[in-house]
Formats: sequence, structure tokens, C-alpha cells
Amino acid sequence: MTAHPLRHSTRPVWFLPVSFLLVLLSLVLAIFLGVVDLPPGDVAATLLGRGSPEARAIILDIRLPRIATGALAGIHFALAGFLLQTITRNPLADPSLIGISQGATLSVTLFLLFGVHIYAPGSSAQVTELPLHWLPSVGLLGGLIACALVYALALQADLGPLRLTLAGIAVGAVLHAVAIGLIAGWGSTRIEVMLEWLSGSLYARSWQHAVFLLPFTVVGLAALPLIRRSLDLLSLSTPVARSFGLAYRPAFSGVLLLSAGLAASAVGVVGPIVFVGLIVPHFARFVAGRQSALRLPLTIMLGAITVTLADLVGRLAGRADEIPIGVVTAFCGVPVLIALLRKTP
Repeated sequence: MTAHPLRHSTRPVWFLPVSFLLVLLSLVLAIFLGVVDLPPGDVAATLLGRGSPEARAIILDIRLPRIATGALAGIHFALAGFLLQTITRNPLADPSLIGISQGATLSVTLFLLFGVHIYAPGSSAQVTELPLHWLPSVGLLGGLIACALVYALALQADLGPLRLTLAGIAVGAVLHAVAIGLIAGWGSTRIEVMLEWLSGSLYARSWQHAVFLLPFTVVGLAALPLIRRSLDLLSLSTPVARSFGLAYRPAFSGVLLLSAGLAASAVGVVGPIVFVGLIVPHFARFVAGRQSALRLPLTIMLGAITVTLADLVGRLAGRADEIPIGVVTAFCGVPVLIALLRKTP
């Protein structure tokens, strides 16, 4: 007898509590370790409301907001990659597939190059002011506009995974080329800020950035139980999904919009961190098997762990000149992806 296409084999769930413990461990390590060596007792006292002024400034104003922002961004990237890989049935899908990373990159590049210009009092010399607290909103807007353009092109050609992928590749390539051209032609005076953002970084991230991400995180996590059945059906071929009564285009569009909001908000805050949205869903699938009910929470936790630990490695390895997260994830992500592909049937 043929098995029901949505029925999955039973798998052990021991990895869920283990993953949760790893999340807690990674957060604790990121709090206690850093460029400035603080005594563990001073760190613990600060977390309990005491501690020296120096420790309070470092822990409460620098490390904790940075860690919170990184963990939320990791959840966004990993979950967006999971959703995109499911609905496109493309194992290489990530936020760049639908132009989000490229759209955010172009919008941030335009903003940094031509956004705000002021003049020094009593001088004719132009001084550039970079209101970096606007960057998350600028990146979010650019990513969503690019995704909307990709969606419109795919919709005109009968919306589907293949059409969406081809439209995303084409639009993303154009946007990326324009951004690189602008940086090469006019970015000399602000190249350091742009390269830091492009490489993916949590440098100088504050509670404001974590608060910016939090509503997207809450909405994204709250929507998961509502779209669970749709995700299972969208992972099948289009005719089969429709045969189970799925309203294919609304379901596809809704999941795409959710992934776009998650990815664009994260890219706007920390930059286009590579490999998180690509590798984390693969690793979750390798561990949890075909059960989306298990892969989803595992993907969420692994996303938080990946970005938190990548940032910690970058801080400790680079010390004062910290290594951007994107560099760490790229360096570690390639061998992990190759190993997963070799073990995946």
C-alpha cells in the first residue's frame, strides 16, 4: 500500500532539547567572552543587577544588545531559507534567490552615497553625516521592493517555483551589478562603512536594532502553525498540491511574503550574511528528516546558534579588529555544506 504523501516516519526528538541547551550555552559564552576580558564573577554580578560600572557598560550596553540582535537575525535568515527552499523545491534557495539581499544592498548603497549631506558651520566644505540608525529601514524597504519586482515578473509568467527562481536570479544580478558599479564609482569616501555592512556585521548594534527585528520575529513565529499544512503541500509538485485542495497561488504568495519580511528585516540590520539561510535548513533536514514539525523548531534554534557563535568567533579571533560574521560563516559554511551534500541521498 502506498503511504500517504503527508505522512512522515517517526523520528527521535532528542535533538530538540539538546539544541535548546546549545542555544543557552552559546548565549552564555557570548555574554562571558569578548574582546575585553571581564572576570566571570563581575559578569554574573552585572546580570544580577550589580557589578562594576565598566562591566555594566560592556555587558548591558554592548554585548547583550549585540547578542540579542544576532540571535534574532539568525532566526530570520534560517527561517527564511527554510521557507524558500520548501516552496521553490530548490535546495540552494536563500534570501538572495528572490533578490532580497541584492535589493537591500542597492538601497543601502544609494543611501550611504547620496543620502544625507550637511555643511559644517562657518565653512563651505561639505561634511557627510551617516545616520546609521536609518539603515535597517532602508535595507528592509529595498529588499521588499526587489522581492515585489521578482514576484511581479514571476506572476506574469504563471507564478511557480521555476519562474520565481529565474526571475530572482535575473533581478538579483542586475541589482548587484548596479550596487557594485556605484561603489566602484562613488564609494571611495564611504567605502569602509559599506564594506562593513556588505560583509555582515553586528558591530555597534544596539537595543534599537533588536527592537526593530522583534516584531518581525513574533509575526514570523506566530504564523508558522497556521502555514504548516500549506508548507507540507507546497513541498510537493503543483498538481499534487492542488489535488489535496490547496489554493496554490495564495498559499505560495503568503509564504513568500513571510520569508521576504524575515529576510529583508535581517539584511537591513546586519547586512547580507551568507550561508546561514542556505546551510542551517540543510543541517536541520539532515538531523530531523522529513518532518517539518521537527525541522522548523530545529531550524530556528540552529539559526540563533550559528549567528551567535559566528559573531563570538569573529570577536575573539579578530580582537580589536573583529572579523565580520559573513566572513566566518562563509569560511565555515563551505566545508559544512559539502559534507552535508555528501551524506544526503
